[in-house]
Amino acid sequence: MMNRQMRRQAKRQQGRSQEGAPAQPSMNMLQQMQEELESMSVEGTAGGGVVKVVMSGKQLVESVEIAPEAAEDVELLQDLVVAAVNDALNKSQQAASEKLSSLTGGLNLPGLT
Repeated sequence: MMNRQMRRQAKRQQGRSQEGAPAQPSMNMLQQMQEELESMSVEGTAGGGVVKVVMSGKQLVESVEIAPEAAEDVELLQDLVVAAVNDALNKSQQAASEKLSSLTGGLNLPGLT
């Protein structure tokens, strides 16, 4: 009788340590994913490539390229810059969402998406 109770208690303790074990690799995986996102960059374009914006994974604009012919129409240029920045931002958010989805197995976790 005592052996049976001891075995049950040992199994429970094993189960607890196994239940808690995945949390640490998940945190490591989340940190690794965050580092990957921070080191990546995406390019947004507008006007068929007349305006190009490169944005970091931290969603900071790194560079803007404007073709010389775009300077002829200031209002159009302003619209193209806005469109290119928004395109880069959407691509950055999409990349983050895809990486997070691969980490969470497609679960939609509040605060992480």
